[in-house]
Parts: sequence; C-alpha cells; structure tokens
Amino acid sequence: MSTPTLERERAKPGAPPPAPGSWWSRHQREAAPYAFISPFFVLFGLFMAVPILVGLYLSCTEWAGLGTPKWVGLRNYTDLLTDASFWTSMGNTALYVVFTLLVVVPAALLIAQALNARGLRGRDVFRLAFFMPVVISPIVITLVFGLFFDTEFGIVNGALKAVFGFGGIDWTGDPTWAKVAVVVLVLWRWTGYLTVFFLAGLQNVPRELYEAAAIDGAGPVRRFTDVTLPALKPVTAFVAVTVLVSTAQIFEEPFLLTRGGPGEATLSVAMFVYRAGFERQQLGYAAAAGVVLFIVVVSVGLLANRLLGVGRDHR
Repeated sequence: MSTPTLERERAKPGAPPPAPGSWWSRHQREAAPYAFISPFFVLFGLFMAVPILVGLYLSCTEWAGLGTPKWVGLRNYTDLLTDASFWTSMGNTALYVVFTLLVVVPAALLIAQALNARGLRGRDVFRLAFFMPVVISPIVITLVFGLFFDTEFGIVNGALKAVFGFGGIDWTGDPTWAKVAVVVLVLWRWTGYLTVFFLAGLQNVPRELYEAAAIDGAGPVRRFTDVTLPALKPVTAFVAVTVLVSTAQIFEEPFLLTRGGPGEATLSVAMFVYRAGFERQQLGYAAAAGVVLFIVVVSVGLLANRLLGVGRDHR
C-alpha cells in the first residue's frame, strides 16, 4: 500500500490508531544521515581527538614513560621558552619552509610547464623520472646522497673540482653546508611530487586562451604570466598550503642525512620532539614541544589558507 493511501486510512474518522513501531522506524528519516557519517567521527575521535587530548595532558606533566605522570602545570612550556635548542630547531624549520616555498614550488611549476609543452617526446618517461623520488625509500635516498656528499670520494665534490677547480667541502660536517645538503635533498625529493599537481592544473587550462593570447601578440613569457599563472592560482594556493604544513613537520631528510648535526645545525622541531621523547625519555617535555608545533602549524596553515583562498572559486 502506497504512502498516500496509508495517510488517507489514518485520516478516516473512527479508524484504529496505528501500532507504535520501533524507535528506528519512527526516527529513521532524521537519524539515517547521522548513522552514515558516524564512522568518520568515531575514527576521528579515536585517532585524532583522543591523542591530541592525551598530548595536551602529557605536556603538563613530567613523565619518563613508566609510573604515574607528575603534574607540573605549564613548567614544560616555560622551559621551552628558554631552551636554545628548541629555538634553533624552530629557526632551522623556518629555513626549510621558506626554501621549499621559494625554490621547490617554483621549480615544480617550471618543470610542469616544460612537461606540458606540445610535441615533447618521451613525456611519460620524464613524468616517471620526476615522480620516482617520492616512491623510493628514504633510507635508499639517504644512502645515495651520503655517497654524493662524501667529503673525499663524493660525486658532488668531484664535479666541483673538475668544473670549478675546488672541492673538499665537508657537506655533512660543516654547519652551513649541512643545511645546504638537507635543502638539496628536499629539492630533489619533493619537486617531482609537486610537479604532478601543477601538471594536472595545466592540462585543464583551455588551449583557446593561449591561442587568443598568441593572436594578440603575447610571447611565451607573457602567456605564462597572463594566462598560466592566473589559471593555476587555485592549484598554486593548494600546493603552497600543503607544502607549508608538511615542511613544518620535516623529519626524515635531516634525521637520515645528518641526524640533526653537526651539533644542532640541521635540527628540526620534529627531530627535537623525537630526541626529547625517545632518546631522553622526557615525554612531557616532548609533548609540550609537539603542542607548540601543532599550534604553529595549524595557525600558519589557517592563515595561509585564508590569504591564498584555498577552496574558493577564483573565476
């Protein structure tokens, strides 16, 4: 029997009232959407909200991993303010973020522009070559770059000596050159990954725009600045925010290549948290540093998201 027929039967005077159904049958329409989205909130609570709350609690305690944590209030945070190692790690992390935004992202855009050129032969081979560093194990990458940057037998020093007549640079033992080695590794590893995003955006730019610009007399540079860059603004904003947030948590590259050294020259905030928590058993102190990193990353990410307008319609 159809629903209108049921309504008419219920409207008949003297008809018996319908039998009460279960709670689900009476609230199915209102509760069904919540039931469908509930798995996300359950997983979010278990794997995101609970760890964050536990981290906040641990950041106000002194705990070595065994026994009952000792409540110390905000002492861990005040200690961080006077910890030179923490500020060194913040400065190094800021350097990595700035380098990635100013060098890696433009390099990825230019490579994507080159791969998107008409008539390019072996396009798929180039795409695979640029994307390959993302899928290679960081351990293998570090071993290879360790050989590249070896002071006596490294390829980099050998090439510098052959071309420019000097070499012997201590890439992992000198504080300044160690930073250079880390950012070169970051450049090599992540440029190809970001190229994929720009390449996808370039393939959605209508060819008619380039043809119209060419008819108006625009050269390659003018077409790039007046057509390509405005059309890629949403993709660029997304890439910039993603890179900013991920680079602020950089760990693998400095840890595997230099282990934060020499001294603390390449120490990042994520490495500082790891060292405090797993090498010095200062879990409360590490949690406080992690909370500070979380607040900084979320704040900067939201600010960048708002300034760059990620997710908005730029048309």
